[in-house]
Amino acid sequence: MSELTRSQKARVAIRSFKTGVDAIGLRGYYRPKDLLGQALADSLRTLSPEIYGSMNDPRVVELKGLEYVIDRLPRGIERCNRIILTEEGGFEGTNFEKIEPPKRRRISFMVSATEMCFVITRGLSEIYDIMTHLTFLTIEAKKIQERMRDESGHLTVEWKELEKIVHAAPLSGGELDQALWNLSILLGRSFQETRETFESLEIGRKECNSNAGLFALIYHLGRRVDEEKQSPENALIVYLTPALMNSIGHHKYGKPWANDIKAKLVALGLAERPLHIISANLHSVVNLLYGPAALAAAGDKAGTGDVVSMVCRLIEQKTDVCAIGATAGLYPLPDRSGTHVDCQIIDTALLGPGMAHPDLCMAPLREAAVKPVILVMDYAFGVQAFELMENLLYPHWEDDRKRLLNIRSIAVMGKAGILTGNKGEIMLATAHVIEGTTDNYTVPNDLAAEDFASQIPIHTGPMLTVVGTSLQNRDVLYRIQRGWKAVGLEMEGGHYQRAINAAIIKGNIPPETKTRYAYYASDNPLKSGQTLASGPMGQDGLAPTYLISKVLLEKILADPG
Repeated sequence: MSELTRSQKARVAIRSFKTGVDAIGLRGYYRPKDLLGQALADSLRTLSPEIYGSMNDPRVVELKGLEYVIDRLPRGIERCNRIILTEEGGFEGTNFEKIEPPKRRRISFMVSATEMCFVITRGLSEIYDIMTHLTFLTIEAKKIQERMRDESGHLTVEWKELEKIVHAAPLSGGELDQALWNLSILLGRSFQETRETFESLEIGRKECNSNAGLFALIYHLGRRVDEEKQSPENALIVYLTPALMNSIGHHKYGKPWANDIKAKLVALGLAERPLHIISANLHSVVNLLYGPAALAAAGDKAGTGDVVSMVCRLIEQKTDVCAIGATAGLYPLPDRSGTHVDCQIIDTALLGPGMAHPDLCMAPLREAAVKPVILVMDYAFGVQAFELMENLLYPHWEDDRKRLLNIRSIAVMGKAGILTGNKGEIMLATAHVIEGTTDNYTVPNDLAAEDFASQIPIHTGPMLTVVGTSLQNRDVLYRIQRGWKAVGLEMEGGHYQRAINAAIIKGNIPPETKTRYAYYASDNPLKSGQTLASGPMGQDGLAPTYLISKVLLEKILADPG
C-alpha cells in the first residue's frame, strides 16, 4: 500500500475534522479528553494549519495563533469548562453578560463564571470556526499545564510567580519586564515574542475589554486543565443543541433578512428600478459617494485629495459620512434577523452635484434615463452567503402578486488569501472551486485587469472557497495552486455563485445579469509573516479596497438601465 503524500494526509485531516464536528452535532456533545475530542485534535495536528504556527511543537506555546483565536472568541472563554452552542435567542432580557469578540460578528452570553453560550446564526461555517478555535485552545492549554508542575507534581517556581502576578495590581516598568521574563520561560518563547503578544492583547483589553490580558489568559488556561485532571467533574464539555442542528439549512435567518430588504425597497418606491447588489464592507461605497461632501460639511478646507488621503482624513476626524448620505439617498438597513449582516440602500437619483469623489466618473449617471439603486450588504460568513443570496434573489410578494426585483448586477468584493503574490494585491475570479467537494463554478466575471488603471498588481484565475481560514495547510494550498491554477482562497464566493446559478435556472434573475468578483489580498498563507496571524493590514488595505469599489461603482453607473 503506497504511503499518502503530505498533501493527501492534510486533505484527509480536513475531511476528518469536518466529519468529527458533524458527528458531534448528531451526538449533541463532546469532551476534548474523550475519543471524539482526541480525534479532532489529531486531525488539527495532522493538518497543522499555517495560522497556528508552532502548535505541533511540544516545547513552546504558540503565541501568534493564540492572539488570532482570542480576538475571535469571547472574553472569558479561557475560564469556561462548559460551552453551549445553540440557535436559541431570548437571552436579551436576562442578566447574562452579552459579549461580542472584536474580530468576529458573533454573540455570546456568559451564563456563569465557567459557562458560556454561543448563539449560532450563521450556519455550519460558524460552527466549524468555533470548534477549530476551541480545539486549538485545548491543545495549547495542555502544553501550559505540563509546564505548571514539575516531575514531582509540585507547582513550578514560574507558575507560582505567575499566580502572584494574576492576583496583584497591574505591573509596570521593571516589575513588568521581570514578570514577562518569567512568563517567557514558562511559555518556551523569547522575551521579545512574549512582550509583543502581551502588548497586542493589552491594546484589546484596554480599548474594548475584549480579553483578560496575557497573564490571566495563560493562568486560567493552565489552571482549567489542571483542575480537570484533579477531578473529572471539572472536565471541559461542549454541547450542540438539537435545535441548532435542526436549524442548519432551513434559512431561519436568511428569509426574514431578505424580506426586510425587499419591504424597504417597496416602501421607498424603488422595487421596479434597476438594482445592483454589492457584497462588501459598509464604508467604501458611501465614502466614495458622500465623503467629499461630508468633509466639507465638517469644515475641512484641505481639499478632497486622492481617495486614500480622503479616507484617512475621514477616519482621523471621525466624520459622519452617513449623516450627509441620509440627505441624499442613503438608507441604512440594520439587521433585525440575527444574520449580523447590515445593509445600505442607495438611490443614485438623489446624489447631489459635487458630492462624490472627483476621481469617480459620474458622467454616465447624469445621462442615464433610469438611474440605478445600489444595495450594499455587509460580508457574509462562509456558507451563510448561499442562504442570504438565495433568499435575496427570490421573488417577493407585492399587492398579492409575486414580483421579481429588477436585478442588473451582483458584485462580490472580499478579503482573500493570495497564492500568487503579496498582501495588498488584487485577485479577479474566473471560477470558484469549493474545497472538499466536487463543486466548481466558472464565473462570467465582468471585471478584467484592464479595468484597473493602477500600480497594484492584478491576478486573474480560479479562487478556492475554503471551509475556514483556520483549516488551511501549506501542502494542500500548493497542490490547489498547481492543479487548479488558483490565485487565491476565500470563504464565500463559491456559495454566492451557487445561489446565483440556482436563481438563473429558476428564472428569478435573467441569465445576462452581470457578475463581478474582486478580492484584495489580506494575507498570503504560503509566506511566513504574511498569514492572518501576523495581524491586520491597517492602512495598507485602503488602496486595493477603494480601487475595487471605484471600479464597481463606475460599472454600475454606466449601466443603461
